[in-house]
Amino acid sequence: MSDLPVIRQADLIVRAGRIHTLDAAGTVASSLAVVGDEIAAVGDDRETAVLLGPSTEVVDLGGRTVVPGLHDSHLHLADAGNSWNLQVRWDGVPSLADGLRLLRERAAVAGPGQWVQVIGGWSENQFAEHRLPTRAEIDSVSADVPVMVVFLDAAAFLNRAAVRALGYGKDTPDPPGGEIHRDAAGNPTGMLIAKPSPAVLALAAAHAPQLDEDERVNSTHRFVRDLNRLGVTGAIDAGATGFPDCYGALRTLRVQNRLNVRAALNVFASHPGQERTELDTLTERLDLGTDDLLWFNGVGEALTLDGVDFSNFTQPRPELSEAMGQHLEPVVRLLVERRWPFSFHATYDESIQRFLAVLEKVDRDVPFDGLRWAVEHAETILPETIDRVAALGGGITAQHRMAYRGEHFLKRYGPEAARRVQPVLEMLTRGVPVGGGTDGTWMAAANPWEALRWFTTGTTLGGLEMWRPEHRLDRTLALRLFTEGSAWFTGQQRRRGSLEPGMLADFAVLSADYFSVPDTELAALESVLTVVGGRVVYESGPFTRL
Repeated sequence: MSDLPVIRQADLIVRAGRIHTLDAAGTVASSLAVVGDEIAAVGDDRETAVLLGPSTEVVDLGGRTVVPGLHDSHLHLADAGNSWNLQVRWDGVPSLADGLRLLRERAAVAGPGQWVQVIGGWSENQFAEHRLPTRAEIDSVSADVPVMVVFLDAAAFLNRAAVRALGYGKDTPDPPGGEIHRDAAGNPTGMLIAKPSPAVLALAAAHAPQLDEDERVNSTHRFVRDLNRLGVTGAIDAGATGFPDCYGALRTLRVQNRLNVRAALNVFASHPGQERTELDTLTERLDLGTDDLLWFNGVGEALTLDGVDFSNFTQPRPELSEAMGQHLEPVVRLLVERRWPFSFHATYDESIQRFLAVLEKVDRDVPFDGLRWAVEHAETILPETIDRVAALGGGITAQHRMAYRGEHFLKRYGPEAARRVQPVLEMLTRGVPVGGGTDGTWMAAANPWEALRWFTTGTTLGGLEMWRPEHRLDRTLALRLFTEGSAWFTGQQRRRGSLEPGMLADFAVLSADYFSVPDTELAALESVLTVVGGRVVYESGPFTRL
């Protein structure tokens, strides 16, 4: 019997491309071979040809650029998927006139009881008109079909039909932290204002008709396919509403082998004052999973419901409650004792400092000792605060929310503060793990290429240059945020993030060369061939036959 090793033939070989491996040396290869769900070889076409067998699928890339599959470290995957089929998206729509036309077209074909909804992902500064819609324009979309347009976490516009459907009247009280705008006679005008809490917007959206379970499966599958179209192969769900039913569609797709994105789920408590009890039960019941396509990853992003600030720069910075620390400490202590990773939502440095004081106190009693934890967002974090995050072994997830809000921030805080906003390069220089994300889809579009445009140019959708050139990331470093950077936040940095032998075979073949296209074309990039675990999950153009 021979002692020679058995060489298994490749299931898939892609060749004649420019494969940016993102390994430590920055290797660019022409070919890679996949065996099972892993990369077996990377190099030139001759090096992978040794794994060629009679059943190997061979794909000629025709010189196209290949990158590791993108990994969104902060995406509201479940919530977006459960409502995707209900939404009209204004992502990238060039004018308000075009946006209103899309609403009218959807309203014209809406069935009985259906609403027309735009839920985030746009800014008035992206429009040629550079303004928000008027209430009269929203009202003109349809007299009978309810129309609701949510503007980031700041406001919502309703037509008369939506006001009636929600039951708003003279006697309807304003929700805490929000305002139902009224005319001189006290009647609701159709505008909802976050002051500063977006709860008033979320409540309105929650009362709109929802999809049933079968429809949610179809809706989530369509959303995941759209992510695959953008080259996304993994995402951390930063938190979803309605545990555990919110994950039903994802579970169904997993059972059906149609979940084509690796989904790490962060859960959170939902009852004020009962967070510690809720999380005690959740962490007792749930396992930090080992399934490589759908698993529980930790707790986030609201550890306590009074421990969340808001990024609504049209309003003054919110102050966290005096009692926040008392509520937060037992929650953090529980999670550290049970070794559950966690993250917390914080826009402002002032909030992060208050959180860190609690974390540092717990660490003195119950050492974190390598436990993964993260700050989500951190737009105004200061260098000395970054050092405190680093000292506790934490990471930071960064998104392109400022691309939508930069003008609002500049107006409230001035040019000097605007130039210092979201210091990603400073975070990396000081040794903090940083994961790239979008915060899609309420707060921003779930388009990682739009986020990469932000990180490499520091320019808003409206063309405002916020970052000086020395603060911008080069394209390779920015891409690393969405690959190896995000992998840290699921503890998978040895399995994902680069295209090397032994790593999971997750990659995207791009429609154009990310490294050379003009800045103005970055957000338009797509994948023409997306592979997850060695399996083709999206294809277009010349690769449709796959």
